[in-house]
Amino acid sequence: MSTTVNALLRADLRDFGGYKSARSETLAGSIWLNANESAWANAADSSALLRRYPQPQPEVLCARLAQLYGVAPAQLLVGRGSDEGIDLLLRAFCMPGQGKVVIAPPVFGMYAVCAKLHGAQIINVSLHDSEEGLCADLQAMGDAALAQNASLLFLCTPGNPSGELLALQAVATLAQRLRGTCIVVVDEAYLEYADAPSAATLLSDFDNIAVLRTLSKAHALAGARVGCVLAGATLIDALRRCQAPYPMPQPVVEAALAAVGDSELALTRSRMAAVRETRLRLADGLRALPLVRRVYTSAGNFLLVRFTDADAAFTSLLAAGVVVRDMRAMPQLGDALRITVGSADECRQVLKALDTRVWEAAA
Repeated sequence: MSTTVNALLRADLRDFGGYKSARSETLAGSIWLNANESAWANAADSSALLRRYPQPQPEVLCARLAQLYGVAPAQLLVGRGSDEGIDLLLRAFCMPGQGKVVIAPPVFGMYAVCAKLHGAQIINVSLHDSEEGLCADLQAMGDAALAQNASLLFLCTPGNPSGELLALQAVATLAQRLRGTCIVVVDEAYLEYADAPSAATLLSDFDNIAVLRTLSKAHALAGARVGCVLAGATLIDALRRCQAPYPMPQPVVEAALAAVGDSELALTRSRMAAVRETRLRLADGLRALPLVRRVYTSAGNFLLVRFTDADAAFTSLLAAGVVVRDMRAMPQLGDALRITVGSADECRQVLKALDTRVWEAAA
């Protein structure tokens, strides 16, 4: 066991074994009467498989995802989307009512939500708005983590909603600085859209890095809720002991396995290239509109856009049947909307709905 990770783990969980389900027992037999399952399949279950509990960590899926993400199966925990990974990290490393986490708002809201639900103190180190974009200050985040003895530090790359792609060396430098004191969590939910290397390549050098991945975005399985934590084997074992049993229903496992087959992955990669091309065209089109103040460069499948009149933009999009994410309640984003890069036709509809010159011609 990594002594560093064990030292960072909640003291009351270091010897905690977690729940041992009947399905987790490595026993052999042909008549299974150890889990109080029904002796009959449900009449609606044509597979006759759903009467059995699924594997806590489905071996075939874990092996395939480990191959996809370039890690060993022991370095991967699969669960109910990246959200469960965030929650498990809070459970494992933050004592309720005492733990501290560092985040860089405006950013994905579940870091703060999970921290609040767990009673952890949130240390905000705001993104810096500059000519380069909305950028995380990793030096300041590291300073805050060290000064306030934070247990977790969350990075999002590409950033949501900023679109910022962090340099891998900068992540490594931060992890080195916080080694032995804080877990650096790197959320890579949108990394496929960036076509950039993963922080998972740093796991052999840093036991205080945890990477979040998901099948919700690029792999188009948002409704299936499949996410992973990638980390050293000791950290993964600690999270597994905190995880509720049976996180992956059998139909979800089958859908996920089908989605990451060789031909499916090839199609996904071609679609990522198409998204990157459409993202550039949409950004150029938006920048040409009188209503648009700024379009941030993005490595994700979305664009963060500032408007001269965000309310008029939001209203006009809704009137055209286009729903985007209103960011105006988030810090620093009182004039901003986040627009997903949809199909080429959907993006044309966005541009048409936002073109005030069309409004004037129709008046």
